[in-house]
Amino acid sequence: MPASPHHDPFAHRLGRRAVTLTHLDPEAPLDDLEPLRGIIGAARVVAIGENSHFITEFSHLRQRILRFLAERCGFTVLAFEYGFSEGFPLDAWARGQGTDDDLRAHLAETIPVGVEEPLRWVRRHNAAAARPVRFAGIDIPAAGGSLLPALAPVADYLRRIDPETLPVLQEAMRIAGSFAGASAASAAPAWTRLTAAEQDALSAALTRLLIRFRSLEPLYVSRGERHDYDVALRRLEGACHADHGFRAMAGLYAGDGLTADTSARDAYMAGSLLWHLERLAPGTRVVLAAHNAHIQKEPISFNGRLTGFPMGHYLHRALGDDYFALGLTSTAGHTADMRPDEDARFGFAVEDTVLQPPEPGSVEAAFADAGLGLAVADLRRMRAEAPGDAGHSPGPDRIRIQSAYVHTPVLEAFDGVLNVPVSTVAGDAGAGAP
Repeated sequence: MPASPHHDPFAHRLGRRAVTLTHLDPEAPLDDLEPLRGIIGAARVVAIGENSHFITEFSHLRQRILRFLAERCGFTVLAFEYGFSEGFPLDAWARGQGTDDDLRAHLAETIPVGVEEPLRWVRRHNAAAARPVRFAGIDIPAAGGSLLPALAPVADYLRRIDPETLPVLQEAMRIAGSFAGASAASAAPAWTRLTAAEQDALSAALTRLLIRFRSLEPLYVSRGERHDYDVALRRLEGACHADHGFRAMAGLYAGDGLTADTSARDAYMAGSLLWHLERLAPGTRVVLAAHNAHIQKEPISFNGRLTGFPMGHYLHRALGDDYFALGLTSTAGHTADMRPDEDARFGFAVEDTVLQPPEPGSVEAAFADAGLGLAVADLRRMRAEAPGDAGHSPGPDRIRIQSAYVHTPVLEAFDGVLNVPVSTVAGDAGAGAP
């Protein structure tokens, strides 16, 4: 891609420091990815983002990077922007349980955000690998679409451990079932149509259950296994965070929400990743796949108002340089804009949208100005070099989200950025359509 006539000192440095990659094919040789070894260093968690779901090139790159990190760098866990509760059967499948065809049944009701092909690769890899790769879900249940994937197994747990408490949970499940959807895009509008009494009854029941779980930990553990208690508690916490999310989103759209109230989902995702890390062997390294807006380390603001803290912010605070955020973006092509549509299967329709030329001041414009195509930039190194570079600039102040831009100090929000010259919308993105 030819450079623009606009002179940007950051783009000049980017052109000197970025590493050009050769392949997009997930099955292609991995030698061109070797520079990533030095870029990520000793990081224990490497997050691979995307500026939009449903993009073919991002899915291919994530799978290639997963292969590289597993086969050459010793990473043994794939964590995904996928329900914590729903992740356990996928982990069992990835480690060889059931048949190859069972995966479609597991994923039948979930948004096709790119988890299927990495899981199939993990299962193939594990069939012969000396060090198998585990799968870990980290998200709230059904991406906020339903509390039931978390509450149903909690009910099974209580039948064994504390049957006295079942009526409280069953009441919560009754209310949750009345507005359950396939995603937050369909469930959130249905939640707003509940009466205030039902909304409050659901929150009260979940809070009562959570406090009881935590208060009776010694009793619960004495009646069962420690691991079962830990999983059930984390599932219940996921339902509580999702319930809070409905109130936060309603307030955001009404214009009277509390500052940064939408942070609950990302706080839960970060906590879930740390939950898994605490239970893995020391030194275990994790590949984390999620949207750029979740993996970035800087708070998210719109129109100058703090909207929320992303998962990456919490992980960076907890892990420091052991957390590495690699954003994926594109200079040109098409993207998948998601338009709310309650009649669509997942509560939104996917619109194949042509990308406009990059905005001045964006990281995409810097890649274009530097004449770079498929390339990765080591932003940690560029941050370190900047104070001693007389010609340095503060760096880009925005990055794409779908066809729009979010304002963020890119050098601080990400540790690396991988640019795709042309992006295309995946063929199954229409699964969100009616």
